[in-house]
Amino acid sequence: MKWGIVFASTGFPDPEDAVALAVAAEQAGFESLWAPEHVVQSRRTDATPYRGVTNGSMDRLSRRGGMPDPLIWLTYVAAVTSRIRLGTGVLILPEHQPTVLAKTAATLDHLSGGRLMLGIGVGELPEEYAAVGMEFRNRGRRMDEYIDAMRVLWRDDTATFAGEHVSFDQVECRPWPVRRAIPLFVGGASEAAIRRAATRGDGYFPFVFPGQDPLVELPKLLARVREETRAVGRDPDAMEFTAGGARNVEEAKVYADFGVHRLTVAVRGRTIAEMRDDVARLGDVLVAPTADL
Repeated sequence: MKWGIVFASTGFPDPEDAVALAVAAEQAGFESLWAPEHVVQSRRTDATPYRGVTNGSMDRLSRRGGMPDPLIWLTYVAAVTSRIRLGTGVLILPEHQPTVLAKTAATLDHLSGGRLMLGIGVGELPEEYAAVGMEFRNRGRRMDEYIDAMRVLWRDDTATFAGEHVSFDQVECRPWPVRRAIPLFVGGASEAAIRRAATRGDGYFPFVFPGQDPLVELPKLLARVREETRAVGRDPDAMEFTAGGARNVEEAKVYADFGVHRLTVAVRGRTIAEMRDDVARLGDVLVAPTADL
């Protein structure tokens, strides 16, 4: 079992804290750090509720100093680490111009020695889309096309792509990713997210809504992704599944039986000293005992 730390950037947005977390996590044996994305937060009283928490507010996510750009934050901590992998959890892909994003992501992957993983999703907050000047209603179709376009830019020495929303003709976009690809983990729980993971994902990052039991909902989601992956002629055993919710070794074993490859936890320490203690403790009680799962 691999373990990652989620909400890493929102918990430790400042320079000294970010470096301390990354170094402590690598030393404790964590496999990855995951940084979420929301470019802006609406402060309108009639704003669309955020369904990731019961009260509909993202205040908790950014309470400690905002929500840093995930790729910039990950680049910063990449410079002080050598092994720990770097993930976005999740980056809202249709809010980005895909050619520019492909270049940014490939640069980070190149500089970090191939450590980048892109967790990607469509998001569900129209106010955020409006603020970045992107259309909300066609975000799913654009995401599918953006995935295809970015992979062409990473894969081909001279890339050509003709789509409804993005096109380019005989271009080079360097530096290339170390493996000429960057793993894409599709996040979400909708039928569209399941289809997208099955048809285009290297992995799946399911979302279990507050109030739902992950031990009940997670097996259903993973089974649907496997079913859809097999139906489109892809190998479901090649999919990498990432999930949160395990709180102890016994639960980690249950998740492993579900077929989960990576579990994530959040670090609660407020100060650097508390964070280091928390990371070391989690390494001792979770990471080390489940290494052979």
